[in-house]
Amino acid sequence: MQHRKSGRKLGRVTRQRSALLKGLARSLVLEEGINTTEAKAKELRPFVEKLITKGKSDSVAARRMVSARLDNNSEAVQKIFTTLGPKYKDRNGGYTRITKMPTRQKDASKMARIEFV
Repeated sequence: MQHRKSGRKLGRVTRQRSALLKGLARSLVLEEGINTTEAKAKELRPFVEKLITKGKSDSVAARRMVSARLDNNSEAVQKIFTTLGPKYKDRNGGYTRITKMPTRQKDASKMARIEFV
C-alpha cells in the first residue's frame, strides 16, 4: 500500500529518479521549455518551481541550495538567479505551464511540453 507517499516512481529506483529530475530541471532552466512525457512533466513542475522561488531571493544560502539541487551546474544556477528569479519577482508561484501534446508514435506515451510562463 502506498499510504502517505507522494510522487511518481517513473519506473526507476530513487537515485535514478532524482538524477532524472535534476537533468530535466537543468534542461528546462537552460532551454526554457522541453518536451517530455506527461508524468515526468508533472513531477518536474514542483521541483523547478521551488528552485525559481529560491532564485527570487539572491542570498548565499539560496545559491548553495539551488546549486546542490542542480548538481553544481553553474550555468543553470546563474540563469536562475540573474534571469528567471528577477523575471518572476512579483509572481507568487505558477511559473511553469504544462501543455499536452499528441501521443508518441513509438509507444503511445502521453507527451507534454513544460515551459516557463
